[in-house]
Amino acid sequence: MSADRIPIVMMGTGARTRGGISAVVATYREEGLFARWPIHYIPTHCDGSRLVKAAIAVAAFFRLLALLVRFSNGVLHVHSASRASFWRKCVYMACARLARWRVIFHLHGGGFARFLSEECGPVRRSIVRFFLDRADRIVVVSETWERWMRGATSNRRITCIPNPVTTGDRPLLSASGTRVTEGDNSGLSPVVRFSREPGLVAFIGRCEASKGLFDLLEAANLLRGTIPQVRLECAGDGDLAKAARYAIALNLGTRVSLPGWVDRQATRELLQRASVFVLPSYAEGLPVSLLEAMAAGCPVIATPVGGIPDVITDGIDGLIVPAGDPEALAHAIQRVLRDPAFARSLGNAARETIANRYAAGRSLERLEQLYAGLGVRREALRKVASARTLQETS
Repeated sequence: MSADRIPIVMMGTGARTRGGISAVVATYREEGLFARWPIHYIPTHCDGSRLVKAAIAVAAFFRLLALLVRFSNGVLHVHSASRASFWRKCVYMACARLARWRVIFHLHGGGFARFLSEECGPVRRSIVRFFLDRADRIVVVSETWERWMRGATSNRRITCIPNPVTTGDRPLLSASGTRVTEGDNSGLSPVVRFSREPGLVAFIGRCEASKGLFDLLEAANLLRGTIPQVRLECAGDGDLAKAARYAIALNLGTRVSLPGWVDRQATRELLQRASVFVLPSYAEGLPVSLLEAMAAGCPVIATPVGGIPDVITDGIDGLIVPAGDPEALAHAIQRVLRDPAFARSLGNAARETIANRYAAGRSLERLEQLYAGLGVRREALRKVASARTLQETS
């Protein structure tokens, strides 16, 4: 990259780190963003001990300093959630501001509203607003979060860019249980139909109370009498021992599988097998797992938190239930599992929603327009070895 070009330094979680931000960045990479733009990716966080996390945060600081010294003009794009994620990004944003670089603050975390209003005292709240007010662009992942952000900061340079979802050969529900390849009219590539396992309920996310996992376990317990084949596959890290103890206390036994965190391929396979995907969270940004389930044509049930109501139209391309209501959740699951035609309708409409509004190409087009608006020139042909190396070292 020549010295007169404007670089983009993107900072977020490492490639092997579990969570939504790493999934978003992985999709950026898969869709060729790093090949089209002069991006240096620096991981700032990873899974592991506190010492390992501190080491990668410090290394990220010095990598950023080296680029700030090398280039007199640039754009810093930080992917942030709340709490420690935000405070780390404050240090990087402060350095960029001192170097007169432009800053894109990209908010992902569903707990940011509570973080600002309840967890921050007056001093910390003023620090948060200082950085929000002065960001050259704020990116949020849904219309709901855009409305919230406009009330939280005086900054009006706010852009809504939904999390990208890779589409392509995605399954729809099969009435016959056979697997065939055929075309459809959604504008996507040919569809592979998969047989879904009767009674299989999928959950993908951190296994904890804030994600509604224990509400889901209670709902499964309520369903044992009416849906004898119901069983849960809950993929994600968290307090798995506590979740297992709760499942045993409810006498769910072998009905609940807790495989822990699974990779992207295993996630896709689960969404191809499941009869319904459930995410009964209490707070969200725009969950990637929900979007991936919809892209896979899997019927979805979720709560009206964060950006979820911007995605799902209740009864059309998914079902919405109140957070913290296992009975309502059980009723919704039963409705899907007992009515295959309704389940197919939800799954196919969900896939259409993703194709029309959330396909990766649409999200990346908005992001690339943002980069161009900040004066960054698109690369005609770019070797991405530096970006890939920085990711693979995380």
